Amino acid sequence: MLAYVWVGLGAAFYSPAKYGWITEVEPPHRLVNANAWIEVSTVSAAVFGVALGGLLISDTWTHSQLAQSINAWAWWDSRFGASVVLIFCLYVAVAWIQRGIPHSGVPCLSRGWHLGQVWRDFWIDQKTLWTDPLGQVSLAVTTLFWGVSGNLRYIVLAWSAAALGYSTTQASSLVGVVAIGTAVGAVVASVRMKLHQATLVMPLGIAMGVLVMGMNFIDNVWVAAPFLILLGALGGFLVVPMNALLQHRGHSLMGAGRSIAVQNFNEQACILALGFLYTFSIGMGLSAFGAITG
Repeated sequence: MLAYVWVGLGAAFYSPAKYGWITEVEPPHRLVNANAWIEVSTVSAAVFGVALGGLLISDTWTHSQLAQSINAWAWWDSRFGASVVLIFCLYVAVAWIQRGIPHSGVPCLSRGWHLGQVWRDFWIDQKTLWTDPLGQVSLAVTTLFWGVSGNLRYIVLAWSAAALGYSTTQASSLVGVVAIGTAVGAVVASVRMKLHQATLVMPLGIAMGVLVMGMNFIDNVWVAAPFLILLGALGGFLVVPMNALLQHRGHSLMGAGRSIAVQNFNEQACILALGFLYTFSIGMGLSAFGAITG
């Protein structure tokens, strides 16, 4: 649990920096395009990560000669010791690569580390975004989108077992299929959408909700794979313009990075709330099919 908390803290720091940096180095008319490429690279990494994760928990890897050698070298008496060593090496590689990211040239205006003041400023930022018409729309859409998507990736694992008879390793490949669709949708959005058109994609959220319920009628992987790609593509096409709109409004209202921190807080709170609801519902006997409909 502590390890997960530590990884989460890193992500909480990094995301406002990453998306805030985009608004500092790109003009508003290029924000949709820039977000699309960030989304494509992130999703591509997620596809690779899901596939790698599925491999690293499989018996094929854990019982391999290489894994046994890594365990012996690291003095790690654990089935997944070699897997953790490889993941650690990936983090080290990321830290080294990040040295090449150029400075945006925008000075950092520190507001100090007085906890009470930071807390008050953060809630002022919250109120500012939620009361701004365009900020409110983009924040609400992205919050609900990631709240559902964050939990749907776990529900897909349960659904794969119930509908397709898949193991966790096999089901993880289907989560990767959704990510491929998201990347495709993000690329199409970068070509077709402009910042001033961002609100036009909102009906796609309704279409996604209807499509998600269609998963309940699928019991064949050859139908499931293209269906999940389509679902992911709609998500990518929806979220990229909305992210760009939120960054632009946030940059105008309070500066780069701070609006992303507000967005992340709301998204993670939504993921947690829906996650608790899902866990409670499963405990009460709700099936994977019922969870998908919910």
